[in-house]
Amino acid sequence: MRRVHVTGAAGSGTSTLGQALAEAIGCPCHDTDDFLWLPTDPPYQELRPVAQRMHRLGRVLDASDHWVLAGGITGWGDALIPRLDLVVFLSVETGLRLSRIRRREAARHGERIEAGGDLAAVHAAFLAWAAGYETGGHGQRSRSVHEAWLADLPCPVLRLDGHRPVEELRAEVMGFVTA
Repeated sequence: MRRVHVTGAAGSGTSTLGQALAEAIGCPCHDTDDFLWLPTDPPYQELRPVAQRMHRLGRVLDASDHWVLAGGITGWGDALIPRLDLVVFLSVETGLRLSRIRRREAARHGERIEAGGDLAAVHAAFLAWAAGYETGGHGQRSRSVHEAWLADLPCPVLRLDGHRPVEELRAEVMGFVTA
């Protein structure tokens, strides 16, 4: 297992587990948000065209035999599926995910996301979008879209409960990878 993709809903811990796995394996970790979005202020406002995403991501993945890819490629990165040796899918209940997102965004943006801040509306919209993951349909990043995508993968899929500490999750993945 040289190429691992960690995915799940926003706030499920994909970036955290991805980094922990990359450190344990001794390889780079790439976050899909770095390829998905154009740099803007505020961030995450303008999607990079799919062809540009794929070109940029392909270049960095080609630079190493071992890597971890954290985040989501569902709906735009299907050309990467043949490169994947393992997909780790993290599940976390909505309340905990939203709590994690609030903490992360507060650390990143501080008062900008509070009422009256220049990112308050963007933050509220992001939380509403993330809250709809479990019930959303095929028009958004949702559980149903993820499940359909996972069902068609040719590589193993390891489903983990993202409530658990990252050290436990990393150990379980490493046990699977080295088995």
